[in-house]
Amino acid sequence: MPADYRSVTYNQSGLDLDEKRGRDRFANVRFSKIGWVKIRYHRPIPDRATIKEVTFKKETIGEWFVSFGLKTDDANLSEKPDVNTLDASNSVGIDLGILNYIHTSDGEIVDWLDLEDKCERLQREQRELSRKEKGSNNYEKQRRVVAKVKRHIERKVLDYQHKITTWLVREYDAVFVEELNVKGMLEQSHNARNKQDASWRQFITLLEYKAALYGTHVVQVEGRGTTKECASCGVETAKPIWVREHSCPSCGFETDRDANAAMNVLQRGFAELGLGWPEDTPVETVTATDTTQFESVSASHVVETGSLGA
Repeated sequence: MPADYRSVTYNQSGLDLDEKRGRDRFANVRFSKIGWVKIRYHRPIPDRATIKEVTFKKETIGEWFVSFGLKTDDANLSEKPDVNTLDASNSVGIDLGILNYIHTSDGEIVDWLDLEDKCERLQREQRELSRKEKGSNNYEKQRRVVAKVKRHIERKVLDYQHKITTWLVREYDAVFVEELNVKGMLEQSHNARNKQDASWRQFITLLEYKAALYGTHVVQVEGRGTTKECASCGVETAKPIWVREHSCPSCGFETDRDANAAMNVLQRGFAELGLGWPEDTPVETVTATDTTQFESVSASHVVETGSLGA
């Protein structure tokens, strides 16, 4: 294949998949004008799925990957529960945070994935690359090292997001999340360290994809003002980013800043679906100044609880 081409896409007429020729997680694909290629599955192709196209691609690390475009039977998707059955006990609002990865309206805090060591290694390898003569063999070798470290970080983030989204759609019948100005979030100087692993658009895309599989409602709501607005009485109070507590001067309601935002997301989600606000709300279960009820969930815990369905 010419060096100028890094990917080729075949439709159904240009390929042939033979899973019988392989063993375990291996199979063979015949591409027209290339021949048989042995591949290793990342995950098996689902039953009753039809292969529509296959992309044969060379990554920046120098390795080749095969991506299958599949058409699945809609009958395999779980039916979503009737919206009239939704209440505060089976629904959740999600605040995508800065200090924490997510904060839920019912008191769960999921920590950021610890990538400090890996990001430091990436910086070291990038500095080493900058010392190499561009176009030399040593430069190309080091470029691949940098690409592998980047890929490892991206895969860790993607796997973590798979675990979190699987946990959410299994736990709740409805998940409400704010529409984000991701560009604005990441352009702020205090968020610069999170550029590598935020990927909020990817998170929401995965959440919607998993929701279709598990039969869960996912609704994006207007995110403007969720932090300022009191979840108990609706009065807005300005808060600089360094103020981490919500304290309403009107009704006296006090809680964590991100918890208040998540509660507002939940309320807006019910409004978006045209539902009345249920009587048993998270706000009513939180007493003033009581932030101890919000339980921090470590990264390892999320991986463990979400590993079965990711």
